[in-house]
Amino acid sequence: MKTKIKELRKANKISQDELALAVGVTRQTIISLEKEKYVASLVLAYKIAKYFDLSIEDVFDFSDVEGIQ
Repeated sequence: MKTKIKELRKANKISQDELALAVGVTRQTIISLEKEKYVASLVLAYKIAKYFDLSIEDVFDFSDVEGIQ
């Protein structure tokens, strides 16, 4: 699943460590999300979106997820 996490972090001058700490995951999880090697749980997606004051759809691109139109 594609995300805008990296772009949002850079635009807001937030490090991977800072974001990870804010949403309660490891830096490795943020790296995996940015490299599209990990799909966030709904709770984590919500926390990340809320951190940036955006909707989940503004952060995560669901267009390539099977079964979602």
